[in-house]
Amino acid sequence: MSAAAKQQPTPAVPASTVPDSAAPASASLPAVYTDLGRIIESMTRRFLDVLRMELARIGIDDLSPGQALMLINIGGEELSVRDLLERGYYLGSNASYNLKHLVEAGYVDRSASQRDRRTARLRLSERGLKLCEALRGLEAVRGEALIRTDEEAADLETTYRTLRRLERAWSDLIRYDTPEY
Repeated sequence: MSAAAKQQPTPAVPASTVPDSAAPASASLPAVYTDLGRIIESMTRRFLDVLRMELARIGIDDLSPGQALMLINIGGEELSVRDLLERGYYLGSNASYNLKHLVEAGYVDRSASQRDRRTARLRLSERGLKLCEALRGLEAVRGEALIRTDEEAADLETTYRTLRRLERAWSDLIRYDTPEY
């Protein structure tokens, strides 16, 4: 092998071509459960990386991926800050900073509630609505690329239902301190 060939970097294999590897048959269910948290955390980071890439692709450089997710969580509704915090599981000071930035950048309109002037109401501005529409379009393209067969669609639906069930179980455990799933 020549010196030049030795210096050539090994091409990265796209994740979509790497075979899916379920937990080894010898892995116990408790080990699989324990690994789920790590996988979910890693997927969250990757999702934010993809969102960062998509924002850059459409020329948005004044928002973080987390702020873009806040916009998506507000959506077409008008809601209170408290409702947004519960919907997105945001930390208080971080959420306050991000909301302030979204309002100042013109993505969110914030107003006092008519019923309770102490409560802020949030809704997307025209700029925020346009960005969410663009992001939904990009998500649709990504989703279509991910699902190539009926079997893959069924797998994704099963994964979704399982993750929602796990989220509810963990939420109930926190809320009611009961391990019943």
